[in-house]
Amino acid sequence: MKYYIIAGEASGDLHAANLVEALKHFDPRPVVRGCGGDLMKAKGADIVLHYKDLAYMGYKEVISHFAELEHKLNFCKKDLETFGPDAVILVDYPGFNLKIAKFAKKRGFKVYYYIAPQVWAWKEKRVSQLEKYVDKLFCILPFEKEFFKKYNVDAEYVGHPLVEQVKALRPVDEAKFRKENHLKPNREIIALLPGSRRQELDRMMEVMVGVAPLLKDYQFVVAMAPNVSSRPYRRLMSQFGVKFVKNQTYPLLQLASAAVVTSGTATLEAALLNVPEVVCYKTSKMTYRIAKKLVRVDFISLPNLILGREVVRELIQDDCTPKSVSIELKHILHDSLRQRKMLEDYEDLSSVLSDDMPSLKIAETICNGIRKKK
Repeated sequence: MKYYIIAGEASGDLHAANLVEALKHFDPRPVVRGCGGDLMKAKGADIVLHYKDLAYMGYKEVISHFAELEHKLNFCKKDLETFGPDAVILVDYPGFNLKIAKFAKKRGFKVYYYIAPQVWAWKEKRVSQLEKYVDKLFCILPFEKEFFKKYNVDAEYVGHPLVEQVKALRPVDEAKFRKENHLKPNREIIALLPGSRRQELDRMMEVMVGVAPLLKDYQFVVAMAPNVSSRPYRRLMSQFGVKFVKNQTYPLLQLASAAVVTSGTATLEAALLNVPEVVCYKTSKMTYRIAKKLVRVDFISLPNLILGREVVRELIQDDCTPKSVSIELKHILHDSLRQRKMLEDYEDLSSVLSDDMPSLKIAETICNGIRKKK
């Protein structure tokens, strides 16, 4: 059977790669094509457009690259139609993928959406698009199924893919990791996760590495996403004595005493690995002003959103400075009561999230749906 998958970001590439592997359990010879990254390609997918060419974030950034994105959107539409898949699988990335969903559905393709757009936070009008153009929506947050049910969207909660990812991790050889990455042997590590998009990195890197001189007893290490070049930031990191690793985010988190994380999937990764964290977010002034008017949720980080309370401190926009981050880090590193409360909240978080294997569940649903149609 033939599958067309679109994943527009690094996290989507990871989840899509797991799904490609899971399809092989129910389809001995799946033919997979689409947009994604190196992880999907390693699992056998034919990648016609890399996600690094799609990773724009924020109103200002998307508007400035509008013509380029439209060109790539039209390329995907034509490629999808020529390929003629049995199923179109869209992974996150709603601004792009909802347009693909509309196109694919109107041409008679079966459309599946993995990782529901966060319409419960903003842009609720997108729900009507999901109801019209998506045959099956796979939710990864516990409260989403009931939300979409109100709008007659065929939604299923499959569990969060990060749970299966974290469960599969092996212990890290700390001495080897430190030696290979030229880290000091006896100094505690603070992980810096600035994000995977260039726009995030440009704003967040200066804030994050600026914390290092304020906490000189720790070794600060940046986790660079696989699609991002470290070259533009090396002088800045060298100035503050900050190291970086690439394609080693999980080993870094497993060894870290604390983490500073740009809002996004990584906030949940740190929590599931029991790493005390500070969540930061900074965008352009225009994007922030617009988002503040539209967003209807009290939190931006996944641990806080899932539990509905402040588990980790969020430092947003003007509150996001090296000084404010360093103060919060000191609290979670040295205040034993504060740290214990955060780790207890992490236990609650793990118990709320399903420990199922979402990739296998989704792959089985899709393969069975194709066979029924045939």
